[in-house]
Amino acid sequence: MTPHPTLAFVGTVRYDVDDLASPAGFADWLGLHTDAPASLAADEQVRDRVVALRKAVRSLFARAVAPEPPSKADADRLLDPLIALAQVNEAACAVLRAPVLEWPAAGAPRLVERRTDVDAATRLVADLARSAIEFLASAEREHLRACPAPRCVKYFVRDHPRQAWCKPSCGNRARASRYYHRHHSDE
Repeated sequence: MTPHPTLAFVGTVRYDVDDLASPAGFADWLGLHTDAPASLAADEQVRDRVVALRKAVRSLFARAVAPEPPSKADADRLLDPLIALAQVNEAACAVLRAPVLEWPAAGAPRLVERRTDVDAATRLVADLARSAIEFLASAEREHLRACPAPRCVKYFVRDHPRQAWCKPSCGNRARASRYYHRHHSDE
Protein backbone atom coordinates (compact mmCIF):
# COMPACT_ATOMS: atom_id res chain seq x y z
CA MET A 1 0.00 0.00 0.00
CA THR A 2 1.40 3.40 -0.98
CA PRO A 3 1.54 5.74 2.01
CA HIS A 4 -0.53 8.90 1.92
CA PRO A 5 1.49 11.93 0.72
CA THR A 6 0.90 13.57 4.10
CA LEU A 7 2.76 10.72 5.81
CA ALA A 8 5.72 11.35 3.51
CA PHE A 9 5.51 15.05 4.40
CA VAL A 10 5.49 14.56 8.18
CA GLY A 11 8.05 11.77 7.74
CA THR A 12 10.68 14.32 6.74
CA VAL A 13 11.55 14.39 10.44
CA ARG A 14 13.56 11.38 11.54
CA TYR A 15 15.38 10.58 14.77
CA ASP A 16 18.53 12.53 14.00
CA VAL A 17 17.81 14.00 10.56
CA ASP A 18 15.47 16.65 9.23
CA ASP A 19 15.17 16.31 5.46
CA LEU A 20 14.00 19.93 5.27
CA ALA A 21 16.77 21.37 7.46
CA SER A 22 18.51 23.12 4.58
CA PRO A 23 17.38 24.65 1.29
CA ALA A 24 19.31 21.90 -0.54
CA GLY A 25 17.55 19.14 1.40
CA PHE A 26 14.25 20.92 0.86
CA ALA A 27 14.91 21.12 -2.89
CA ASP A 28 15.72 17.39 -2.99
CA TRP A 29 12.50 16.56 -1.14
CA LEU A 30 10.46 18.79 -3.46
CA GLY A 31 11.82 16.99 -6.50
CA LEU A 32 11.07 13.55 -5.10
CA HIS A 33 7.71 14.04 -3.38
CA THR A 34 5.77 16.90 -4.96
CA ASP A 35 4.53 18.16 -8.28
CA ALA A 36 6.05 21.57 -7.63
CA PRO A 37 7.16 23.30 -10.83
CA ALA A 38 10.87 23.49 -11.55
CA SER A 39 10.52 27.27 -11.46
CA LEU A 40 9.79 27.18 -7.71
CA ALA A 41 12.77 28.61 -5.86
CA ALA A 42 13.47 26.29 -2.94
CA ASP A 43 14.80 29.16 -0.87
CA GLU A 44 14.86 29.74 2.87
CA GLN A 45 11.57 31.66 2.91
CA VAL A 46 9.61 28.90 1.15
CA ARG A 47 11.32 26.25 3.28
CA ASP A 48 10.33 28.13 6.45
CA ARG A 49 6.67 28.18 5.34
CA VAL A 50 6.71 24.45 4.61
CA VAL A 51 8.46 23.61 7.91
CA ALA A 52 5.91 25.73 9.84
CA LEU A 53 3.09 23.85 8.13
CA ARG A 54 4.76 20.52 8.92
CA LYS A 55 4.91 21.48 12.61
CA ALA A 56 1.19 22.29 12.56
CA VAL A 57 0.34 19.02 10.80
CA ARG A 58 2.49 16.99 13.21
CA SER A 59 0.67 18.72 16.09
CA LEU A 60 -2.65 17.62 14.60
CA PHE A 61 -1.28 14.10 14.14
CA ALA A 62 -0.41 14.09 17.85
CA ARG A 63 -4.00 15.05 18.60
CA ALA A 64 -5.24 12.29 16.27
CA VAL A 65 -3.26 9.54 18.04
CA ALA A 66 -4.32 10.66 21.54
CA PRO A 67 -4.68 9.23 24.14
CA GLU A 68 -1.58 7.37 22.93
CA PRO A 69 1.61 9.44 23.22
CA PRO A 70 2.69 11.59 20.27
CA SER A 71 5.86 11.01 18.30
CA LYS A 72 8.96 11.54 20.44
CA ALA A 73 10.08 14.28 18.05
CA ASP A 74 7.00 16.33 18.91
CA ALA A 75 6.41 15.61 22.57
CA ASP A 76 8.00 18.82 23.85
CA ARG A 77 7.16 21.23 21.04
CA LEU A 78 3.58 20.68 19.98
CA LEU A 79 1.45 23.62 18.95
CA ASP A 80 -1.87 24.18 20.65
CA PRO A 81 -4.38 22.15 18.58
CA LEU A 82 -6.52 25.21 17.82
CA ILE A 83 -3.49 27.16 16.58
CA ALA A 84 -2.34 24.20 14.47
CA LEU A 85 -5.83 23.80 13.04
CA ALA A 86 -6.02 27.49 12.16
CA GLN A 87 -2.60 27.39 10.47
CA VAL A 88 -3.46 24.35 8.35
CA ASN A 89 -6.86 25.74 7.35
CA GLU A 90 -5.40 29.15 6.52
CA ALA A 91 -2.72 27.58 4.33
CA ALA A 92 -5.29 25.47 2.48
CA CYS A 93 -7.56 28.47 1.87
CA ALA A 94 -4.78 30.45 0.19
CA VAL A 95 -5.67 28.76 -3.09
CA LEU A 96 -9.36 28.60 -3.86
CA ARG A 97 -10.58 25.86 -6.17
CA ALA A 98 -13.86 25.66 -8.05
CA PRO A 99 -15.32 23.08 -10.41
CA VAL A 100 -16.01 24.43 -13.90
CA LEU A 101 -17.83 22.71 -16.74
CA GLU A 102 -16.18 22.88 -20.15
CA TRP A 103 -18.18 21.79 -23.17
CA PRO A 104 -16.47 22.09 -26.53
CA ALA A 105 -18.69 22.35 -29.61
CA ALA A 106 -17.45 19.03 -30.97
CA GLY A 107 -17.06 17.00 -27.82
CA ALA A 108 -18.37 15.78 -24.53
CA PRO A 109 -18.64 18.00 -21.48
CA ARG A 110 -15.94 17.63 -18.86
CA LEU A 111 -15.29 18.87 -15.38
CA VAL A 112 -12.15 20.92 -14.82
CA GLU A 113 -10.86 22.67 -11.76
CA ARG A 114 -10.04 26.34 -11.69
CA ARG A 115 -7.77 27.75 -9.04
CA THR A 116 -7.01 31.25 -7.98
CA ASP A 117 -3.81 32.48 -9.54
CA VAL A 118 -1.09 32.51 -6.88
CA ASP A 119 2.66 32.05 -6.80
CA ALA A 120 4.13 28.54 -6.88
CA ALA A 121 5.21 28.64 -3.22
CA THR A 122 1.70 29.50 -2.00
CA ARG A 123 0.26 26.76 -4.20
CA LEU A 124 2.76 24.22 -2.78
CA VAL A 125 1.91 25.09 0.83
CA ALA A 126 -1.83 25.06 0.06
CA ASP A 127 -1.58 21.66 -1.63
CA LEU A 128 0.34 20.21 1.31
CA ALA A 129 -2.24 21.63 3.73
CA ARG A 130 -5.14 20.34 1.66
CA SER A 131 -3.58 16.87 1.54
CA ALA A 132 -3.24 16.90 5.34
CA ILE A 133 -6.86 17.99 5.73
CA GLU A 134 -8.05 15.20 3.43
CA PHE A 135 -6.03 12.64 5.40
CA LEU A 136 -7.15 13.86 8.83
CA ALA A 137 -10.80 13.95 7.73
CA SER A 138 -10.64 10.41 6.28
CA ALA A 139 -11.18 7.03 7.89
CA GLU A 140 -7.42 6.41 7.67
CA ARG A 141 -6.97 8.80 10.60
CA GLU A 142 -8.46 6.15 12.91
CA HIS A 143 -5.50 3.89 12.11
CA LEU A 144 -2.83 6.55 12.58
CA ARG A 145 -0.19 5.71 15.19
CA ALA A 146 3.09 7.11 16.46
CA CYS A 147 5.79 4.45 16.30
CA PRO A 148 6.82 3.55 19.88
CA ALA A 149 10.19 2.04 18.91
CA PRO A 150 13.36 3.51 20.39
CA ARG A 151 14.82 6.27 18.20
CA CYS A 152 11.80 6.29 15.85
CA VAL A 153 9.73 9.45 15.48
CA LYS A 154 7.50 8.42 12.57
CA TYR A 155 3.75 8.33 12.28
CA PHE A 156 2.24 5.46 10.32
CA VAL A 157 -1.13 4.05 9.32
CA ARG A 158 -1.69 0.67 10.92
CA ASP A 159 -2.39 -1.97 8.24
CA HIS A 160 -3.76 -4.59 10.64
CA PRO A 161 -4.89 -4.61 14.29
CA ARG A 162 -1.71 -6.17 15.67
CA GLN A 163 0.74 -3.86 13.91
CA ALA A 164 2.64 -1.96 16.58
CA TRP A 165 5.56 -0.41 14.67
CA CYS A 166 5.99 1.56 11.46
CA LYS A 167 8.26 -1.12 9.95
CA PRO A 168 9.75 -4.48 10.98
CA SER A 169 13.15 -3.00 11.82
CA CYS A 170 11.50 -0.82 14.49
CA GLY A 171 9.93 -3.94 16.01
CA ASN A 172 13.34 -5.63 16.04
CA ARG A 173 14.92 -2.57 17.67
CA ALA A 174 12.20 -2.52 20.36
CA ARG A 175 12.68 -6.22 21.12
CA ALA A 176 16.47 -5.82 21.26
CA SER A 177 16.09 -2.86 23.62
CA ARG A 178 13.77 -4.81 25.94
CA TYR A 179 16.20 -7.76 25.93
CA TYR A 180 19.13 -5.50 26.71
CA HIS A 181 17.35 -3.81 29.62
CA ARG A 182 16.17 -7.15 31.02
CA HIS A 183 19.65 -8.65 30.98
CA HIS A 184 21.70 -5.60 31.92
CA SER A 185 19.51 -3.98 34.55
CA ASP A 186 21.37 -5.56 37.50
CA GLU A 187 24.86 -4.44 36.44
